[in-house]
Amino acid sequence: MKSSHRLEYISTREAAALLGVALSTVQLWVEAGTLPAWKTAGGHRRIPRAAVDDMLSQQQSMLQPSLVQVEQFKILVVEDDPVQLGLYRQKLTDWHLPIKLLTANDGFEGLIMVGRHTPNLIITDLRMPGMDGFRLIRQLSEQTPETPCDILVVTGLNADEIEAAGELLPEIPIYSKPIPFAALRVLIESKLQRFYRKISS
Repeated sequence: MKSSHRLEYISTREAAALLGVALSTVQLWVEAGTLPAWKTAGGHRRIPRAAVDDMLSQQQSMLQPSLVQVEQFKILVVEDDPVQLGLYRQKLTDWHLPIKLLTANDGFEGLIMVGRHTPNLIITDLRMPGMDGFRLIRQLSEQTPETPCDILVVTGLNADEIEAAGELLPEIPIYSKPIPFAALRVLIESKLQRFYRKISS
């Protein structure tokens, strides 16, 4: 009985170790409501061990579907290079964050995805055949002026090439390729925390 009672609730750090994910990921799952938790008098979160066991049993094929039970943070990646697009898919999947990944091969397809899914964050390349990233961003800024705050650019173009092709709005962050995944994860986790805090309040 003592052993069963001791293991009834575990810390977020213990849950992260059992699930094989980062501590910040477990904290985001708690914020999203994916993992139930309560706070101790000292402000520490405790998670039912049974909830962690349930997630472990679904971790292979059922992890992402289990996250869509609550309103989900959607990221649209607009990139014409299939290798680069594959890197995005691999990294975002490996992070096990409570997000839904959408992809598009050019700006035109990106606009269609925006209309269908209303993504929370758009990551776009600039130089693409057909409708490029510049035209995509201009179109979005004309339709919804607040959207550029939720767009970031990852491009192989340098500052002079960007200026020559058409300046971007100053509030849009620009990252240089190769894809800066460490910086992207920090930015995405920050946006996730604000998103799930907002919908849970």
